[in-house]
Amino acid sequence: MQLDALNEFAFDSDQQPHVYGRDGAVVVELCGEIDLLAYQQIVPLLDPITGGTAATVVIDLTHTTFFDCSGLGLLVRARRRTKARGARLAVVCTHPLTLRVLRLTGLTLLLSPVPTLEEALRQK
Repeated sequence: MQLDALNEFAFDSDQQPHVYGRDGAVVVELCGEIDLLAYQQIVPLLDPITGGTAATVVIDLTHTTFFDCSGLGLLVRARRRTKARGARLAVVCTHPLTLRVLRLTGLTLLLSPVPTLEEALRQK
């Protein structure tokens, strides 16, 4: 999937994901509320990226305002798809409530969220 192919997807303007390449990784910045509706819209965008050729995929949650169990499912799906092809998934998150949900579900151990994009790109 081309990074400029986002125009195919219908998102509210304030929730439009931003996808770009940086330091050999593909970065997906998710914005706004990550709920069931967002999940349904993001999966067709994210699946080609997580199943693609990038050695590292970064999901940046810095600009999310709400994150429910659908968001957890999205992260687990992305991790499973990247791991299946030997790639790495990194997650950037600073929101206290989202981090709490990740901790309570045990996903911080699986996903190891970091506070900055730079740190996510440095991880190996």
